[in-house]
Amino acid sequence: MTRVWLTEWEWACCGDAFAIGDGVDFGIETRTPPAGLADMLGPELMATVDAMESHHEEEFTDRVRGRVLAVHAVTQDVIERRSLRRPGHGAPPESIMPADGDEWPKVGRDLGNGTFLGTSPSRYMIEIVPVANTAMLAPAQGVRLRIDEDAEPDVEEFAVLPPEQHRRSLEGWLVDVQEYP
Repeated sequence: MTRVWLTEWEWACCGDAFAIGDGVDFGIETRTPPAGLADMLGPELMATVDAMESHHEEEFTDRVRGRVLAVHAVTQDVIERRSLRRPGHGAPPESIMPADGDEWPKVGRDLGNGTFLGTSPSRYMIEIVPVANTAMLAPAQGVRLRIDEDAEPDVEEFAVLPPEQHRRSLEGWLVDVQEYP
């Protein structure tokens, strides 16, 4: 059995969904995961990781191909701090600070015929700080099986969020693979 680390941010946007029992073909970035992963997982759990998957940077010749035996979601505690953007502090220095209650102006472009493509940046800068030694495993049926999570409303639109909050954050998955002979 080979245990492969999958990073949440890579799989948030792409990568085919899979479940326990499915065949997989992972490109392996390294068989010696970086110290940052060890800092998050801790030494005991890190000792069980055999490879680190990646599919964004390049095509990797090292592969893990086989059947998925188990999937473990890895979460950790984080502290999320919000602060208002100010010119030079998260907003371009030439920005003009909007009045309290006003949104930042839309950024985008005029596509013609009365169509404008744009977004309003958040009024907040967000800093997410991991809490040491809080990684936990939870059994999962697979990776990217639910696509409706993106349909949740943006909380920032409806509420004033506290300047600091503690929460659990999905960091990735440990996938146990029985490699094909």
